[in-house]
Amino acid sequence: MAYSLCNWRAAIKNQAPNQHFYFRGKAEILCKMMRSYKSALLLRPFSSLKNPSYGYRRLTSSSSNPLSDDSDNLVVVEGKAGSRTAILNRITSLNALNTSMLARLLKLYKNWEDDPDIGFVMMKVALLNGFTMGGGAGISMPSTFRVATDKTIFATPETLIGFHPDAGASFYLSHLPGHLGEYLALTGEKLNGAEMLSCGLATHFSQITKLPLVEEQLGNLVTDDPSVIETSLGNHGDTVHPEQSSVIHRIDTLDKCFSQDTVEEIIESLENEAAKTNEVWCTSALKKLKEASPLSLKVSLKSIREGRFQTLDQCLIREYRMCLQGISGQISGDFCEGVRAKLVDKDLAPKWDPPSLEHVSQDMVDQYFSPLSAFEPELELPTKQREAFN
Repeated sequence: MAYSLCNWRAAIKNQAPNQHFYFRGKAEILCKMMRSYKSALLLRPFSSLKNPSYGYRRLTSSSSNPLSDDSDNLVVVEGKAGSRTAILNRITSLNALNTSMLARLLKLYKNWEDDPDIGFVMMKVALLNGFTMGGGAGISMPSTFRVATDKTIFATPETLIGFHPDAGASFYLSHLPGHLGEYLALTGEKLNGAEMLSCGLATHFSQITKLPLVEEQLGNLVTDDPSVIETSLGNHGDTVHPEQSSVIHRIDTLDKCFSQDTVEEIIESLENEAAKTNEVWCTSALKKLKEASPLSLKVSLKSIREGRFQTLDQCLIREYRMCLQGISGQISGDFCEGVRAKLVDKDLAPKWDPPSLEHVSQDMVDQYFSPLSAFEPELELPTKQREAFN
């Protein structure tokens, strides 16, 4: 499983690049994607090897020269008559995002935004196993168009490594139907492409075999009209529905459980439901909740609940603050311990601190949402250049 949130193995060994820049870079890219409209209309697939993703954004600035810097070839650029394609090229690491890739993408977006000849942007992602999660999901969700395939697997599994869903996750998860966002954020459970389409995480679905044709057709477009792009996507889309066993068909029961005020009450409600129905999704959710960091569960629940009433900008600023607290180790060492247990030593036996929900104080949770120190600057976003994304 590849976590595109960061190079966690390097982080746990204190060899990662400047993490402050990493988290700032992700937030800046999300904002750059949204500058001209409410969103930057980037379209990206949730799929596997050689699958393209596409985007549209309105252009408002004057022309500038094409970008020539392709440092380390981590992000390769292809040009079309009226579009550009950015190709993530860190295949040996399953395209897990790092600071160099973020800096490159940010520079590309800034350049393309100022070029009136570019009507929309495409991004290819070569995730060998089809997973879309963490930062990879984050740079996709502000898009107007999001294509899922039959190979798509989406998840936000951060609580299982002692962290919390970030990169705008508290915004887009909290805006899913009912309390599906709480379910995904706390359990880290997976959704497939049909489920993503059904709940709104994806706007289109195409069989993976059709993606080369989708890419070719979009590459031939010379337009800045999103309706033209949507028509092209619709011409190659497929109608799909979640399987009968899907949690999407259990949304009423899910809402009853995950609408509870606390993690403890959510677990109690799930246990009652599991005892009555013995449904697989209930027992699976309970298993994941008991594997996750107790502190991360409470922090993530608060984050989703706050995100439901915040703009994306506000969520990014808050999540940046939470990320710095999480990696600082001042409240808990769960993040380092989770990475060690899941990704480094792979013993799958993290020793969480605090070890149980009852030992997690409200002060610990609240501290996650506070500035790291008086000397640590808050995240600044280019909000004056566009309206807030609600």
